Amino acid sequence: MISRRFVLGACATLVLSSVAASAQDLPDLAGRKVVVVTENAYPPLQFIDPKTGDQIGWEYDAVNEIAKRLNFAVEYQNTSWDAMIQAVSDGQYDIGMTGITINDERKQKVDFSDPYMRSEQFMLVRGDENRFTDAKSFAADENLLIGAQPGTTPFYTAVYDVLDGNEQNPRIKLFETFGATVQALKTGDVDMVLTDGTAGKGYVAASDGGLKLIGDPLGSEDFGFIFPKGSDLVAPVNAAIAALKADGTIDALNKKWFLDYKFGE
Repeated sequence: MISRRFVLGACATLVLSSVAASAQDLPDLAGRKVVVVTENAYPPLQFIDPKTGDQIGWEYDAVNEIAKRLNFAVEYQNTSWDAMIQAVSDGQYDIGMTGITINDERKQKVDFSDPYMRSEQFMLVRGDENRFTDAKSFAADENLLIGAQPGTTPFYTAVYDVLDGNEQNPRIKLFETFGATVQALKTGDVDMVLTDGTAGKGYVAASDGGLKLIGDPLGSEDFGFIFPKGSDLVAPVNAAIAALKADGTIDALNKKWFLDYKFGE
């Protein structure tokens, strides 16, 4: 994922004053119900607030704002990552959100929105890790294990950018959720997890020194919302994403969730 520096410092009052003007140029979906599915396992994009049990995060704020501007009613539902793309493709849900990387293989099953975020992969390790410092030194020690979800960008990055290109490599231990890979890392069942830098920062911040990010970024990727093929929501959502970028709302969300939010407090 390319080196990413968010343009921060958007003034909330300026954001609010520009919303009304930009909303005039957006489609009106007349209160239509839109079912949005997520996994709630990818902080700070979407997760369960440990204090309140509420579903919160960058993507929730963004979709709620998009819904407001397009005048549709959001219903949130949850499913596992491994079921999400197929379920959206089958029309069970109208939109999927969980930091989904835009790529050609997935475009065969679903339509994507325009990118709303560019991100980078980093190595997430325990806070006291000193046996390796980058992908090369990790790969050189055959005793070290990676935790990953099958079919995800971190899985393929582990296979092709860290290890030997063998998708059956026994050094990759598979888990059903991203949260499970992090738990395995904490307990010592694996030695490294690859994560988008945004989610990684959230886990590090909540770990009280128990986790850290190391090494250089491993590639770049764009995140987008997914829709069933041919969905009439793609164009309106793209227009709303463009408006959020133009008026500073995206910058304000980046500041809120990547700089200001205190995990676990």
